[in-house]
Amino acid sequence: MRSMTTQITAVAFDLGGVLLDWNPRHLYRRLFGGDEASMERFLAEVCTPAWNASLDVGRPFAEAVAELVAAHPDHADLIAAYRLNWQEMVPGSLEDSVAIMRELRRAGIRTYALSNWSAETFPDTLARFPFLDELDGILISGTVRVGKPDPAIFGHFLTRFGLTAGATVFVDDWDRNVAAAAALGIVAIRFVDAARLRSDLRDLGLPLAAEPPRGGALPRM
Repeated sequence: MRSMTTQITAVAFDLGGVLLDWNPRHLYRRLFGGDEASMERFLAEVCTPAWNASLDVGRPFAEAVAELVAAHPDHADLIAAYRLNWQEMVPGSLEDSVAIMRELRRAGIRTYALSNWSAETFPDTLARFPFLDELDGILISGTVRVGKPDPAIFGHFLTRFGLTAGATVFVDDWDRNVAAAAALGIVAIRFVDAARLRSDLRDLGLPLAAEPPRGGALPRM
């Protein structure tokens, strides 16, 4: 039996791709009628990851959309949909990951979210997914106007919640964000799937069952 002794007192989760199923393809696959090639070209050349990242650090949607429509008038409706139909990009939560978060909380481990997210869209997200209220704290890039992997956002996070880097685990699905956290002494885990995350956290000595609880996610606390 593995030891449950651990120095870890807190676990911080990224949101999109870890606790929430965020992906613009959920929206644009419908808008492009299943034309994957055209959709991918649009997301690579028009509503690009860099453009989205600017929204995550505080750029107003109205300004960003207007500038992009001016540059790509033939895609005006598709660009506008990025804000108007934004909720379709987040159709649900990743319940197996949410179950891990709840299991940690039941064991006395503090849980947080640290995510790149627009301050404009986050209130709607918070209202749609009440499990986020169960976290001990949430820091999104849009409120501090700096995003991962900038070391500054990790500093904001640790300071705001009174956490120690070496006693905090950070879980993210992007290698660059994991590397940035690790460089600051945070215990960083690359998220692949919930089963791997459960194993990785158990390897750190965190009090998780070897298998998910029967019946899916734990009930809301």
